[in-house]
Amino acid sequence: MSRIEKEQDIVLLVDDSPESLGFLTTALEQAGVTVLVARSGEAALKIVERVTPDVVLMDALMPGLDGFETCRRMKALTTLTHVPIIFMTGLTETEHVVHALESGGVDYLSKPINVDELRARIRVHLANARRAQSARIALDAAGRHLVAFGADGGVLWSTPQANRLLEHSGLDAAMQPAMSQRFVAWRLAEGERLTPGGGFDLALGGAQDLQFAFLGVVGGDEFLFRIARAQEEGQEEILRQQFGLTQRESEVLLWIGRGKSNKDIGDILGLSPRTVNKHLEQVYTKLGVENRASAAIKAIQSLQAPFEL
Repeated sequence: MSRIEKEQDIVLLVDDSPESLGFLTTALEQAGVTVLVARSGEAALKIVERVTPDVVLMDALMPGLDGFETCRRMKALTTLTHVPIIFMTGLTETEHVVHALESGGVDYLSKPINVDELRARIRVHLANARRAQSARIALDAAGRHLVAFGADGGVLWSTPQANRLLEHSGLDAAMQPAMSQRFVAWRLAEGERLTPGGGFDLALGGAQDLQFAFLGVVGGDEFLFRIARAQEEGQEEILRQQFGLTQRESEVLLWIGRGKSNKDIGDILGLSPRTVNKHLEQVYTKLGVENRASAAIKAIQSLQAPFEL
């Protein structure tokens, strides 16, 4: 009997039928995964508030909150944007299949469920999700504040660093629709003239205002943007050229100039305190200073009176 992926994989099984839950739980546990069970959409949403599963198996038709709406709500959560949701349904009409995919599902299985097919589908979608997540983590490690929108304005994915920037800017759940609306308005205004270099601003209040720079369309339906604070746009480049810094060093110096502690800088940039210290040592050397106060003064002076090339 083949294993699915890893021993610690977690599958969230959502079905209102005790018989289906028992049958599928046994089959999945025999395949070497941990199974979490929810008998309703409401219960499933409570579970994902505490635990992020690796894959979700979702019954389409349930009393109360059905599988389609449960899937939509899950996909609205940042922690679940990369988690594949596979629908299980006895409905094979095209409209129901389309409904499942439009809700955010990646696949569907017809009931009665074939166990071997179930394991194979889970294995494939777990591998695909891990490859996509690895690519996003790599982008984040390179210091990229990236977010991808769908054509309807929904956030398809974002790098962890972009999430931290949004959180530090005060973009809470209540403001998420405003970000999506600004994207949709920009896309409609651009029409067919979607060329990299444009973008839109999002007003959050003074220093927290954000700029979304359009990078291009990925995979035909993902609109990719780089996010930056409006007042920071171009400042890292000034510091980089003024003092001969690397990108990371200029980012560290920028936040030093804003009075942030090493811990704060680590949280914002996704770095360990030790890594921040290493970058800071290089910054001191290149600026010819011995402490953070002197480095901050030099940074502030450079940004207040940008040098001429």
